[in-house]
Parts: sequence; C-alpha cells; structure tokens
Amino acid sequence: MQRYLNPFRQAAAAVTLAAAVLIAAAPGQAAEKIRVSLGDVVSVETLAFVIALERAKDRGVDYEMTSFAKEELAIQSIVNGQSDLGVGTPYSVIQKSKVPLKVVFQMSRLVFFPVASTEYKTWKDLNGEPFTFHARGTGTEAIGNIIAKREGIEFGPRSYVPGSENRIIAMMKGQIKASIVDLSNKNKLMNLAGDKFHILPGLSDPASDELIFASGEWIENHPEAVGIIVEELLKLWHEMKENPAVIEEERVKRNLLADQPKEILAEVVDYYTEGAKEGLFDPDGGGVAAARADFEFYTAAGQMAGPADSLNVEDYWNLGPLNAARQKLGL
Repeated sequence: MQRYLNPFRQAAAAVTLAAAVLIAAAPGQAAEKIRVSLGDVVSVETLAFVIALERAKDRGVDYEMTSFAKEELAIQSIVNGQSDLGVGTPYSVIQKSKVPLKVVFQMSRLVFFPVASTEYKTWKDLNGEPFTFHARGTGTEAIGNIIAKREGIEFGPRSYVPGSENRIIAMMKGQIKASIVDLSNKNKLMNLAGDKFHILPGLSDPASDELIFASGEWIENHPEAVGIIVEELLKLWHEMKENPAVIEEERVKRNLLADQPKEILAEVVDYYTEGAKEGLFDPDGGGVAAARADFEFYTAAGQMAGPADSLNVEDYWNLGPLNAARQKLGL
C-alpha cells in the first residue's frame, strides 16, 4: 500500500486539488502564518484538529490551511518547503527517500471495522470468498492481509471500491458481502442494515492513521510555535477523553463547519464519543509506544522495510515537543 496516499478519508475524493481553506489573521498578530497542508477536507473527522489549531491561534500562532486531494500531495508540499506542518503518515516517504521529516503528534489511529454478511459467521467462513477493499495496496487491504494471515485464510477474488460510504451503499444493495470500513460508516451500516451484516474481529493494536509532522529543520527553527500547537493538541485530546462533547461546544463557539448540512453536524457528538471509546484518539498523543506499534503494522503490511525492531523511533519522530507538553500539562 502506498500509505502516504492516505485513502481512508471518505471525503478526500471530492476535494478540488489544492483547494485552500484560508484562516484570516487575528488583529495584532504577526503576519507570518504556519502553513498547514491537509490531504483531506475540513470535515467532522478533522474538526478536532482544526479546533486545536484555533486554540493555538488564540495564543498567537496563526495559520493558513490548504486541503489537497491526496495525502501524497500534502506530504510533497512539506518536502518542497511549500508548507510547514502536515497531516498524514509519512513513514514510507521518510524511510525510502531519507527525507528529514519528523512526526510530533499522533492525530488518529487506524480504527477500522471488518464488516460482513451474516452468512459469514467467522473469518474462517471467508476463506476463498470475495472481499472488497478501498483500493489496491491501501490500508484497508493491509489490514485485511494481516487479519487473513492471523486467521490462516486466503481471500478469494478481490475487488476495489474507493470510499467507505460507497462500500456500505454497495453492501446494502447486495453488491458487496464483506469489506473494511471506517467508524462513521460502520455505524451507518449497522443502523440501516444491522440485521444483514455484522462486525468481525479486527486488529487489537491499531496503528496510526494520521500524524502531525514537519521537516526536522522547521521544527528546530520554530520551537515556540510547535510547542504551542502540540500543547493544544494534547490538551484537547485529554479533554475529549473526559468529555467528547467539547468538540461540538468548540465548533459552535467558533462557528466552524457552518456551511455543513444540519444532519452532518448532528453526527459530531456521536462521532467523537464513539471515537474516544474505540481508541481512535490517543490521549497521550502517540510517542514511543505508538511509533513501535506503527513499525509493527507497516512492516507487516509491506510499507516499511523491517524487521520492526530494527527501526529507531528517533529517525521518524521528534519527541521533544510532545514530552515538553506532557511535562508542562502534568500528564
């Protein structure tokens, strides 16, 4: 899987290439903005990240966000010096190209759910049966490959339908019988067709889905700004664990996603409540343990050269800002 393409975000296909979301500078703040690149749209799934940035802005760290159609373009903008802070999973890029990128925070984990027709009671029943993934070589296929190895089975014909939302529509139409989908679409499928489909056991130790990263040089040259952003991320992730509704409270307070339909906004509390419950957001912000889990997953998935225990966390992460934020916040 070309993991840095990050195919998991359900709305990414609808993004116009390099469509910018520009956040105006607050009066009296410095003209220089942190240029943030996002391989996604600003949506319910990315709302918490935007809120953390807005809180950092309250402390004087202004920003400008650009949404790209693909994560690889967002990462390339960091590599080319066109952006400062990125969202994605750059492990493969770092290892293969030796680009001096460093991760500073884990934004979310790969909490995905294998769903299948009730005719398949267990994974064993899917031995030799058709299975549908997002796209060839993507994270959903990597998860499926790891599970198949664990269960001692081999999938039959593989098909590819981009977008969890499109796969659940096809499932309800009887065109797909087994797939792997994200949290919100798993909920939709169970709500709409829970009598026809069920959830099979997934991975117990999910790897990172989205990481916050930048070039090592930029991090070293902007310690105060990076420190504030990581502090606000860590603080909000802890608040979210105790009170997931804080995301909706902050959204309303800051008038974010105001152009979204009411039915989409109605999902915010449920999404973050279940996300916190299912471990989508690590209140510790990642760090060494997360990096080690990532190495295990991405080497098993064939996206990083292993063995996993031969990889050094410091080659991929700058742990300084996260450790400093933990100490400052007493976490």
